Amino acid sequence: MSLLAKLSLGIATLALVGPVLIKSAGHSWAGVPWYEASRAPTGLAPDPEIERRAVVQVYAAPTFGWRGIVAIHTWVVTKPVDGEAYTRWDVVGWGGGRVVRHNYAAPDAMWYGQTPRLLLDRRGEAADTLIPKIEAAVKSYPFPERYRSYPGPNSNTFTAHIARSVPELGLDLPPTAIGKDYRSLSDAIGRAPSGGGIQLSLFGLAGLILAPEEGVEINLLGLSVGLDFVNPALRLPAFGRVGVDQ
Repeated sequence: MSLLAKLSLGIATLALVGPVLIKSAGHSWAGVPWYEASRAPTGLAPDPEIERRAVVQVYAAPTFGWRGIVAIHTWVVTKPVDGEAYTRWDVVGWGGGRVVRHNYAAPDAMWYGQTPRLLLDRRGEAADTLIPKIEAAVKSYPFPERYRSYPGPNSNTFTAHIARSVPELGLDLPPTAIGKDYRSLSDAIGRAPSGGGIQLSLFGLAGLILAPEEGVEINLLGLSVGLDFVNPALRLPAFGRVGVDQ
């Protein structure tokens, strides 16, 4: 192997493994069993009695325990015009039966002790036109009774399916959404999770994304590293998107 090839391999390995090791050193380990961890509302979702417009939100929170070092759980929330309550959609792998869950918890609830953050917040007329498309995407999810935390299909595979099916969302799932890149062998090439550009992926274990939202992203064994050019940022394992806010 040439010196250049060795150097390139070393840089690639450092980019993939380095952030994980750094995040591991400062990770706060769960102090309670998962079933005792909080799922209380956080106040991120606007009060339906005050916000009468349609709302579409996408949330992300670190997963429970050691997996939270590298992975997040994502879910989608909608509320129609003058709606009195939210509808939450996410995939949960335990409990048996269908893994697509309807109103599993409060729309903005903590994810087993981890505080969520908003990946996307659309309101008004634009959100109202998105809701029926999101509902259709939920129904068309190809793995309604299959779940595998790694490499997928999992909760992030579900959110990525919605984003691909509704490209108007413009959702940029961070590289920590492990499972977003899962694709069946018969669907190895297609649109990126954001719904634009192109993605090549082998079961979410190796692949490449070239897209306006994600920029350039390389995936190896579920860990992704890349560069966002439109909103300049690094895309790193464990840390996610680091750079200019979108």
